[in-house]
Amino acid sequence: MKNALVDPPQRYRARMVRVLDHIDRHLDDDLDLDALSGIAAFSKYHFHRQFTAMFGLTVHRYVHLARLKRATHRLAHARGSSVTEVALEAGYDAPDAFARAFRQRFGQAPSAFRAAPNWAALDEAFSIFHQARSQLMPGFSPDDVTIFELPSTTVASMTHVGEPATIAATVARFIAWRQANGLTDPDLPIYGIFPTDTRVTAPAEFRMEICVATNRAIAPNDDGVEAATIPGGRVAALRLLGSAGEDLEPAALFLYRDWLPGSGEELRDFPLYCERKNSFRSCQHMKRSRTCSFHCDRHGEGSSRAECRYDP
Repeated sequence: MKNALVDPPQRYRARMVRVLDHIDRHLDDDLDLDALSGIAAFSKYHFHRQFTAMFGLTVHRYVHLARLKRATHRLAHARGSSVTEVALEAGYDAPDAFARAFRQRFGQAPSAFRAAPNWAALDEAFSIFHQARSQLMPGFSPDDVTIFELPSTTVASMTHVGEPATIAATVARFIAWRQANGLTDPDLPIYGIFPTDTRVTAPAEFRMEICVATNRAIAPNDDGVEAATIPGGRVAALRLLGSAGEDLEPAALFLYRDWLPGSGEELRDFPLYCERKNSFRSCQHMKRSRTCSFHCDRHGEGSSRAECRYDP
């Protein structure tokens, strides 16, 4: 006989989402088992096993990786913070202990990472963290998709060519270009355009366009940044709860496989792309807002496009 007191799957997952959201927002707090089990409204005697069963790693390791992830972003992008400050924010009592742990996990000292980040090692080290968070990727239904009109968007674009694991290095170069050109407003939409698919494209031939919305003229430069336009039209938006670094493929798969065939839409000749509307306003809050999109034509009604939004 089914126990009526057992949570339905969606409610159970929502309680786990609440825990991850609390961790993201309170990385400087004491995130012990008692506190987190209380956030989920689970017994502390069972919560650690429930968490490990769902995410594949312990609460302690998850919190540790979340703090390290914030630390890597502080080192790479918050140059005004010293290594000692980053170490203390990551929960270490001394910079030496932080340096040893950082080198062991990422193969670089914090100062060396700040000067020349090894993004491939970083992605590999955090794979279990991103995999854990992907366990909460929701299922979708056609009712989750809303359709509206968007204007065309002019952007500054930098092209990444090569291993997907090295995208972060291209992103870092793009961030540096934006900083040098005064395009650092956190409200500026950021786009990633995907002309190729990692599942069918050789890693060396993978391409991605990284863009920021701007109406400014793009002066000739040595960074490879050029002006481009993302076409406007009808948009089918699918919003997701998640954070940076997580896999958007399930959302794109839903749009292509499940939503598109019954939508009455036809794909246009523009690649899939993602939009991020908010950057890291605080390195403590690792949430980002993204949009995965493809352009299409509605039968007999002109141009349109479909997208999925990825929001905190």
